[in-house]
Amino acid sequence: MTQEGHSTEFAPVGQPPRVPAPADRRAEALLPVVLAGGSGTRLWPLSREYKPKQFLALAGEQTLLQQALQRLQGLDCLAPILVCNEKHRFLAAEQMHDVGLAEGRVLLEPCPRNTAPAIALAALMAMGQGADPLLLVLAADHRIGDVARWQQAVQAARTLAQQGRLATFGIVPDRPETGYGYIRRGTPLASGWQVRQFVEKPDAQTAQAYLDSGEYYWNSGMFLFRASDYLQALQASRPDILAACRQAWAGCVHDLDFVRIGHDDFAACPAESVDCAVMEHTTQAAMVALDAGWDDLGAWSALAQVQPDDAQGNRLRGDVLMHAAHDNLVRADHRLVALVGVQDLVVVETRDAVLVARKDQVQDVKAIVAQLQAAGRSEHLRHREEWRPWGHFDAIGSGPRYQVKKITVKPGGKLSLQKHHHRAEHWVVVSGTAQVTKGDQTYLVSENQSTYIPIGQVHSLENPGVIPLELIEVQSGAYLGEDDIVRLEDRYGRV
Repeated sequence: MTQEGHSTEFAPVGQPPRVPAPADRRAEALLPVVLAGGSGTRLWPLSREYKPKQFLALAGEQTLLQQALQRLQGLDCLAPILVCNEKHRFLAAEQMHDVGLAEGRVLLEPCPRNTAPAIALAALMAMGQGADPLLLVLAADHRIGDVARWQQAVQAARTLAQQGRLATFGIVPDRPETGYGYIRRGTPLASGWQVRQFVEKPDAQTAQAYLDSGEYYWNSGMFLFRASDYLQALQASRPDILAACRQAWAGCVHDLDFVRIGHDDFAACPAESVDCAVMEHTTQAAMVALDAGWDDLGAWSALAQVQPDDAQGNRLRGDVLMHAAHDNLVRADHRLVALVGVQDLVVVETRDAVLVARKDQVQDVKAIVAQLQAAGRSEHLRHREEWRPWGHFDAIGSGPRYQVKKITVKPGGKLSLQKHHHRAEHWVVVSGTAQVTKGDQTYLVSENQSTYIPIGQVHSLENPGVIPLELIEVQSGAYLGEDDIVRLEDRYGRV
């Protein structure tokens, strides 16, 4: 992803800088900042709080985050900074590793505070390494069909940023979209336009007028500017945000491959978007027009537009049967879904929830998420299947005083050394070999064998093999919550 020698320009946090490149090259270095902190509530039930849309494969085999990282190939840039929520840290690191990106750093937000503070933290992190790079700020949940055109637009914005401009990317609209904000172009520049105005999401009539005028572009939420220029503009318009971010950055700590920010200081930071905090106030805002098949996949209707359709206009994924049905979007992940005599529907099936909605009302899916939150339910938070740094588990079933899980431990993965105050566990290995620690004993459990962990027993589970370890865990006891875990040792820093 990076050119040889470029990725060594930034040292890990808390360590001395490595041998620098020439000063002029450091000044022009392009540092991608990938923002992956969104919640994606409008794509429920597939997108959940603990696994939002940027970590899902919605438009292809790779996740949206992985596609965003892959688009950087061919650009002359440094290894990226990924900004994400602390609860997604292992998921983000795993997906970066899967695309061969071992040099990128993950900057953890202890709580969401929108894009202006997130970018400020990345700028402070970059300049803390003794450089002042150009920051290419990207969202982890966008789709871009023509990567070559996008990279050309990045180079045009790079020229603007080198001139001290704060550049953004305006998407050439192909429809009167009411779900996006707009940018109105101003005076032409050598490689773009001055920004005349940022406008909020319009109604249908106004959106059509914007499209007809030819002066308005969708606001993509992507930016390119020098780190110091952004911090200077933030200081001028929102010094309170910058001060809070500086205080939070001063309390950062290095944890494995992650950089943790001071929680209380960052929680005190005002939540604000980069558009409202900086771009609407600066006189240096510039825009590059981008026509590259962009979409932010913010709702199921947007996803329908990027999937291939059949002769009846249906867009299908999974085990789906149709009769006298047309123009539907159907996704079946775990079981057969059949539609008869219907049209213009979105049907999404997951292990624990099914969504049925009209295409023209999918923006209101977030209202269902709000109902789940108000009712104290968990279907908006997590899937039945949950991921951990050692692998994942599927909560197969539960009842009074028992719970059954299918646990998958990746090769070399190890659960923490732990104990439980309220539950016992029975493990049955169905594939692979488990190395079990129970008290002062360590032993192997092979396929079709089982072991028992009593209440209060210190124990651990490890996969010493080269294939995934799969086992069935039956928990029994008075309390079965995930918070009944006392970790004594953990290779992933969770003690």
